[in-house]
Amino acid sequence: MVIGQSELSKVVDLIDDKKGKNITILNLQGISIITDYFLIASGNSTTQIKAITDHLSEKLPELGLTVFRKEGLPEAQWVLVDCGDLVIHLMIPETREFYSLERLWGDAQEVVF
Repeated sequence: MVIGQSELSKVVDLIDDKKGKNITILNLQGISIITDYFLIASGNSTTQIKAITDHLSEKLPELGLTVFRKEGLPEAQWVLVDCGDLVIHLMIPETREFYSLERLWGDAQEVVF
């Protein structure tokens, strides 16, 4: 499945359903062979990160997105949800600040709705 603005917007809504915050989408097309998009979001605690991950695992298939792999559970400091053309990174604020994926992938354009 090709991921477009509509699908990305729906994934943002799913994360927002569980009060995820500071949601950023990076367009990696032409920059990385790994994936087309990174979606990076924060949760206030590992419990919230787990809740967002569970919600996505349940709802993403309804959007036609397959969850190929999840990594980072049960610790949930940083959970990666691999959907192929979309990789979702869910992190507690301290982990997000430390790894600073937005800076690491500074060549990528941010997707703005």
